[in-house]
Amino acid sequence: MDPRGWGEILFTIAITVALAVPLGAYLARVWQGGKTWLDPVLKPVEAGLYWTFGVDAKKQQNWLAYSLSMLAFSIASFVVLYLILRFQNLLPFNPQGFAGCSPDLAFNTAVSFVTNTNWQSYVPEATLSAFSQMAGLTSHNFLSAAVGIALAAAVTRAFIAHRSEGLGNFWVDLTRISLYVLLPLSIVIAITFVALGEPQTLTGHVDMVGLEGGKQTAIMFPTASQEAIKQLGTNGGGVFNANSAHPFENPSAITNIIEEIEMNVLGYACVFAFGIVVAARKDARALVAVMALFILAAASIVYWAETQPPPAMHAVHAAAQVNMEGKEVRFGAPSTATWTAFTTGASDGGVNAMHDSYMPLSGGVAMFMIQLGEILPGGVGSGLYGMLVMAVIAVFVAGLMVGRTPEYLGKKIEAREVKFAMLSLLIMPMSILGFSAVAAVLPDALKALEAPGGTPHGLSEILYAYTSATGNNGSAFAGLSANAPYWNTTLGIAMYLGRFATVLPVMAMAGALAAKPKLAASGGTFPTDGPLFVGLVVGVVLIVGGLLYFPAQALGPIVEHFQVLRTVAQQH
Repeated sequence: MDPRGWGEILFTIAITVALAVPLGAYLARVWQGGKTWLDPVLKPVEAGLYWTFGVDAKKQQNWLAYSLSMLAFSIASFVVLYLILRFQNLLPFNPQGFAGCSPDLAFNTAVSFVTNTNWQSYVPEATLSAFSQMAGLTSHNFLSAAVGIALAAAVTRAFIAHRSEGLGNFWVDLTRISLYVLLPLSIVIAITFVALGEPQTLTGHVDMVGLEGGKQTAIMFPTASQEAIKQLGTNGGGVFNANSAHPFENPSAITNIIEEIEMNVLGYACVFAFGIVVAARKDARALVAVMALFILAAASIVYWAETQPPPAMHAVHAAAQVNMEGKEVRFGAPSTATWTAFTTGASDGGVNAMHDSYMPLSGGVAMFMIQLGEILPGGVGSGLYGMLVMAVIAVFVAGLMVGRTPEYLGKKIEAREVKFAMLSLLIMPMSILGFSAVAAVLPDALKALEAPGGTPHGLSEILYAYTSATGNNGSAFAGLSANAPYWNTTLGIAMYLGRFATVLPVMAMAGALAAKPKLAASGGTFPTDGPLFVGLVVGVVLIVGGLLYFPAQALGPIVEHFQVLRTVAQQH
């Protein structure tokens, strides 16, 4: 550890939050249908899309209609992507001649990209054609991200509604977010990545001569375009198996920091946009503070843990003081720690190092960040509505302590809203712990583990897989070989539950809030824009969101951490 490392962590967090402020203001205009500087170009395109698909842009939808539209769109997206993957051998831009995916792998991958998870049970460069990558995966990187932001916009409108049922129009939100936010930003970022050395080509491969004179073949794909939306939309699925540790996806320290900023900037921007739309900017800043504090804490713990020599180094009395296993030398420990906190705090899942090679404490922190609900700042859109669920529970707890009906941003929080909030929260631990418990005793499931199933690390691999799938994160402990029917099927189900079973209660809560009157703040209203509220939300996130997982963590990464300490102590 050194001051430069700490400075890099602080700078990356600070610049990400700072860039999110103007982006949040722009996003608020898009949510509200306001004018943007792209209107002269995109307004005709927007109107043409509404006319083509028969969308009435002025029609409002209640929470149920909005949710059903979202589900219908997601199911149709799943079917299209599944068919592309199954029959890619019959489709163009397949110079490698890849066969179609098996039914279980196509199911898992289609679910993964429709739910914004981007879990990859396969080796991308050896499995998917350029057509599948572009028309299948990259397009869904846009669409799944737009769905998340659209849902956040709908929940936001619930806090400004006054005895109303309308939460906007899903089809309008989906179109505007894709056209005015994701598409232009991705084009600019992709061009930047090409300029910084990322390939963008339909050439299948390039033959080259290495530094030692040997011949080698480099597999090529249109990487820059997918990399741009992969991080911006908190998707995370890579063109190459090594993901953003691969030099084609992340060639330098400059691309590394751009990708880190991409991962979190839209998540924070959604919160700032929420504050503008609801006219509660200070309250939004309090939520951003909660998110940034968790990111800083996670990055700090990982940085500290990864700058301790592992037991193998102690055993040979090596001078090295950093655990560089599974890390890229061009990034080092500070960039790796920052990336780890950013990718697990968001539902991104892209990696620039191998999480399975981390010290046990670092792997446990990465897993815990996902288990907290992917709200720090979470996936684009989903982080906002997930954090609002925590805020609702926090004001409910505060109301119980002072003996008055809780309010949040002018809306009374009563039993119905709290029940919906808790239902949304409980889906994730039920999926993670339930699937993990079954997999831990099934011989077919245990065959996929690199570590023995009865060891703490074996449990960590299982627990991380279902945590990542349910949290719609997509990162993994690489010791798990998940491309098998059991794992593809159960992880796919976990992804569905994490995306849709979690958001439907949130939308029902939004519908209940929209139907209530908007109340003015009074002298007895609990303030939700100061340090006290920040501390309360932090406590709720840790206790309600995290305490459920402590027993499982204690049997996995925590006990493995103490085993490492014991091993080091014995070597002295």
